[in-house]
Amino acid sequence: MAVMNGAIVSTVRTALLAGVAACAFFAAFDSSVAQEVLPLPDQQSDDATRLYLSSNQLVYDRDHKKVTASGAVKINYKGHKLVADNVTYDQASGRLIADGKIEVVEPDGNKIYADKMDVTDDFGQGFINSLRIETTDDTHIAAESGQRVNSTVFVLQNGVYTACKPCADQPEKAPLWQVKARKVIENGETHTVRLEGTRLELFGMPIAYLPFIEVPDHTVKRKSGFLFPTFSSAQNLGFGATVPYYYVINPSTDFTFSPTVYSTQGLLLTGELRQRFDNGTHTLQMAGISQMKAKVFAAGTSDSLRTQRGMVRSTGNFQINPRWTFGWDVMAQTDNNFSRTYSLKGLNSSTFTNQIYLTGLGKRNYFDVRSYYFDVQDADPKNTAEYQQAFVHPVLDYNAVLDKPVAGGELSYNLNFTNLTHRGLAAYTAGTTTRFPGVRGETSRLSADAQWRRRFVSDGGLVVTPVLAARADAFQIGMKAPSSATYTYAGSFYSGVAATRSMITAGTEVSYPFLITMPGSQHIIEPVGQIFIRPDEQMAGRLPNEDSQSFVFDATNLFDRDKFAGYDRIEGGTRANLGIRYKGTFDSGYSVNAIAGESFQVAGRNSFAQTDLVYAGWNSGLDKKASDYVGMINVQTPFGLGLTESLRLKKENFQVARLDSTLSYSSKFYNVAATYSRIGAQPEYGAAENREQIILTNSVKFKDYWKLYGTVSYDLRKRYLNSSTVGLSYEDECTIFAIGFTSTRDTSNNSGSDWAVGARLTFRTLGDVRVGDATSSSF
Repeated sequence: MAVMNGAIVSTVRTALLAGVAACAFFAAFDSSVAQEVLPLPDQQSDDATRLYLSSNQLVYDRDHKKVTASGAVKINYKGHKLVADNVTYDQASGRLIADGKIEVVEPDGNKIYADKMDVTDDFGQGFINSLRIETTDDTHIAAESGQRVNSTVFVLQNGVYTACKPCADQPEKAPLWQVKARKVIENGETHTVRLEGTRLELFGMPIAYLPFIEVPDHTVKRKSGFLFPTFSSAQNLGFGATVPYYYVINPSTDFTFSPTVYSTQGLLLTGELRQRFDNGTHTLQMAGISQMKAKVFAAGTSDSLRTQRGMVRSTGNFQINPRWTFGWDVMAQTDNNFSRTYSLKGLNSSTFTNQIYLTGLGKRNYFDVRSYYFDVQDADPKNTAEYQQAFVHPVLDYNAVLDKPVAGGELSYNLNFTNLTHRGLAAYTAGTTTRFPGVRGETSRLSADAQWRRRFVSDGGLVVTPVLAARADAFQIGMKAPSSATYTYAGSFYSGVAATRSMITAGTEVSYPFLITMPGSQHIIEPVGQIFIRPDEQMAGRLPNEDSQSFVFDATNLFDRDKFAGYDRIEGGTRANLGIRYKGTFDSGYSVNAIAGESFQVAGRNSFAQTDLVYAGWNSGLDKKASDYVGMINVQTPFGLGLTESLRLKKENFQVARLDSTLSYSSKFYNVAATYSRIGAQPEYGAAENREQIILTNSVKFKDYWKLYGTVSYDLRKRYLNSSTVGLSYEDECTIFAIGFTSTRDTSNNSGSDWAVGARLTFRTLGDVRVGDATSSSF
């Protein structure tokens, strides 16, 4: 409402300003003038103070000392344009009166319409009757009259505001929502707007009424006061209501206090302190609660074992100069699941990453150094998963591409330094293997990698790209051997305190793209072959592996020189990659993109078949001399149907090792997608059977602005729902309404609530009311 009434008084004041300018013009007339017509230029004069006027007739009445412009009167002053049927200036009373289809256009495009305007030449008093305003952001304002009582007080009578467009067929019909105020009083000294007799209407029916409200005017950027309330509902928390209060401490600091009352757990106190500096910002977030009914949570979880729970978070980001940024984001809480259970702002994920960083970005280089601590938010009171995470202090990355060619090619290089600590041994047995994601102790690694490549294209279209690369690593290891009374490492872990390794690669990529043009279509077919010659990977499986644990072989990394994800493992041995790329476009609107191929270990030891701490390459499809077949295809149709397939077939029997398939359809009223995923059995990883899952997403528009949507994740093997969301929404140019229900299968009690309800009601330009987490992707 503060936005609404600030806009009303500001725009009406502009209309009166144009009238006062006209007063100044007419006051300049003397008794010798009988009639004058002045041209109105298309653009404002360079003289910003000059006023232009044109009319069919301009008459000066000497006896009554009145100047009258009539017939298509146009006034242009400082970019403000006024049009009226008649404009009269009375020199005796010092008043200017305009009537008949008055229209004022502001420099920013806002339009004001009125029937009559009457102002004094000193702008001390004046009024506008039958006021109507259309702003450039499609908001609409109307009032019976606008009046300036003195030089500081401005009054609107019976003001109406809405951001909804009027109905084209029935313009007299009430908009979806509108705000009405019997009287709006702006005080220029206190910079406040007082609304008397204010009510919010939906479909012409009042739903909320306040006898008066006093809010800051449009000149005030920030002012202390209550914000829109929000509501929530969750399984173990109950119904919650939040009433935020915003407090301005000084021009660069403010604080939002947001107490929430839960019907089950009691009063949650949260606050957020924000500070802005010349070169950055700092935010301090705090929360705390004394739970009334901790026992409603699953027994033995961290949610049920504590009554007094709290959290503090600090976030900073500072621009040292245009290229360098320094910042941090750290959080401490009484237990490992408090922030997630109560869905605190920005803290409801399963893992919160504490970090401090320094980043530099140049035109052709990049620098980043940061430290990490991973706060695993689950309901395990022993913090088992969190203790298994590494404390990284720090990791440094530097990447550069030389701006000048070297031997006609591009030279780039990377540097990485990593130092980390594990507080305990992270180990588990899955299927037939025991894996060690983390080994107790501290390790440091410095890696340097350089690559040169140049592209040659023959007259016949053959593309040859030679590649030369060199890599060196140095390790300092202070980790104990990964074994205990329960777990035994099958490989050989390096027991020294220092180690080095290196890798030199010479390779070539050869491709021959050729274009086939046919009636109604074009096709590009490009066979691709690569070979990388290098020695075997040194100390494979004997060194710590922190950043190369996750690996999926598919068509997206078929032609990568080193297919490991990080620095701790490095691909060795001579390898060849063969494949084909295809792109087809059809005049009918169809398009097809595809890639398929296979990888071969030509010579040397296969890095993906080596035993390491996490068996990173096993069952990847690359652990045999000839890899599995991989392929990907995307088909798009002109009528909205799309198909994406990513496939890996076993080399031996063509059985599906991995399949990800998405079929989607999109139109004006329907958006439907079905994603099917299938992963073959991986006994070494504890998956004795195939795994299959289907995810269905659907949204259907109906009745112009309504939409029904839902998402379901279903395990086809175990036959249960992993998660589901269903909701209903309404959205037009001025209003958004959405309500949804989300349920998640939580077999390990890692979440404080297995289901939650969310809703949102937004009035454009005014604000919104929320119930639950209305910021999720389902909304």
